[in-house]
Amino acid sequence: MYFNLKKLHLFGLMKSTIFNKIPYLALFLISGAVLFFGMDLFLGSVTIPFKSIINIILGDVNEKESWRIIILEARFPKTIAALLCGAALSVSGLQMQTLFRNPLAGPYILGISSGAGLGVAIFIMGLSFIGISTSDLSIATNSGIVISSILGSFTVLAILLALINRIKDIMTILILGVMIGSIITAIIGIIQYFSQDVQLKSFIMWTMGDLSAVTSNELLILTPIVFVGLIGSFIISKNLNAYLLGEEYAKSLGVNLKRARIIIILITSILTGSITAYCGPIGFIGIVIPHLARMLSNSSDHRILIPLSILLGINVLLIADIISQLPVLEQTLPINSITSLIGIPFIIWIILKNKKITNLN
Repeated sequence: MYFNLKKLHLFGLMKSTIFNKIPYLALFLISGAVLFFGMDLFLGSVTIPFKSIINIILGDVNEKESWRIIILEARFPKTIAALLCGAALSVSGLQMQTLFRNPLAGPYILGISSGAGLGVAIFIMGLSFIGISTSDLSIATNSGIVISSILGSFTVLAILLALINRIKDIMTILILGVMIGSIITAIIGIIQYFSQDVQLKSFIMWTMGDLSAVTSNELLILTPIVFVGLIGSFIISKNLNAYLLGEEYAKSLGVNLKRARIIIILITSILTGSITAYCGPIGFIGIVIPHLARMLSNSSDHRILIPLSILLGINVLLIADIISQLPVLEQTLPINSITSLIGIPFIIWIILKNKKITNLN
């Protein structure tokens, strides 16, 4: 596919034409992100002049109070959540595809998202067993969903890290991750079967993904977590490059494979688990964006792919959020449905174009 490049490309010894187009591509994507960011703030059921939106963001207290509430408590946090979500899931997918050398590996392939879902299912639908409705505990329920999702994600992570200490073959870890996810999905199905309608609806709504559920206070927690994960990804970019050449070659470069795997999975879990906790499971971004980054850059160097994936992920998530809330629609569509409609045709096109999905070696 996009990985049949000379090995020298992995270490930055690429043709000058590639380097020449990257700054222009980055500038184009940054400009697009700014444009879509503004559109995402502007569009909604209530029409607010763009000048007033800028004034509100800059702290002008003279604008209408109702407009200030809409922008500062609804649209702005949702738009920032889209930025964080697009960046985190794209980099997570890139790391998973590199680690497992599989073009269809994504941030949820290890069952981390399923673990988050199990935590949320136990919390939401477990309330019915003690006679509490989620509508009675709006604020407490939101906090409980986040906490239970994080606990579920990191429980799966702990299992995976324990397996890595016992199993050397990384593809076996991939298969076990898929199996863990399948088992958790089966358990969630059983919990759903015995749940009441109100709790079941709350869980289904969470699985559809909801950027608007993230509040300003929650952004203060989510933002530094995502930034730490992204910085960690940049730091291990050389190890990711070495992985593409094979494990034996990576060893010859002095890469501690066991430690590198743990760090990669830990960073992916932090990014995926935090986004899933606050925004719900959002699919296909982590699979599609890395492919798109490689196509546009014609490179396998992670020092290029990571920032490019971040910019592409931000643009795609903003576009998806804009589509989900077009003024002609009476209701906001689930963000997970929009990303699926964007991602699935792209994956089908990739398969038809290349006839088969090959390894990333």
